[in-house]
Amino acid sequence: MGMAAGGSGDINSEINVTPMVDIMLVLLIIFMVITPLLQHGVSVTLPKELRNPEEDPRIVKDGSVVIAVTKDNEYYIGKKAYKTEELETTLTEIMKDKTKEEERVVYIKGDSNARYESIVSVINAVRKSGIERIGLVADKKKGSAAGPTATPAPAT
Repeated sequence: MGMAAGGSGDINSEINVTPMVDIMLVLLIIFMVITPLLQHGVSVTLPKELRNPEEDPRIVKDGSVVIAVTKDNEYYIGKKAYKTEELETTLTEIMKDKTKEEERVVYIKGDSNARYESIVSVINAVRKSGIERIGLVADKKKGSAAGPTATPAPAT
């Protein structure tokens, strides 16, 4: 039905969706721009995994401890940089409130270009702080959805 022109007293009961579509498109663009800024931690290039392990959903939780080792051999917990000597005391402080065994896991995201000795020194610092469960994070193999994967090492 068309709109009546002039001064007729008829009321048009049809909904005009054009303003709603405009608002939705603006919101979509805002979310697309802001979402990458909300990602936690430091960005590192993860090594590729030969097989596709199950993704551990605890990696992306706010309470999980993820240590990132960059290609420049810098250590980060969240977005804060630490020296190797500080990792042990920092991890002990972070983990003192976590009493459940499944909460006492540290994930290590090592850049594929990071030095091997840097990863080993992080693992040693984690072990010295009394944490036995360590998850190494790797990218999934091509052909499947990429994302963080880890399998915590069993307590020894």
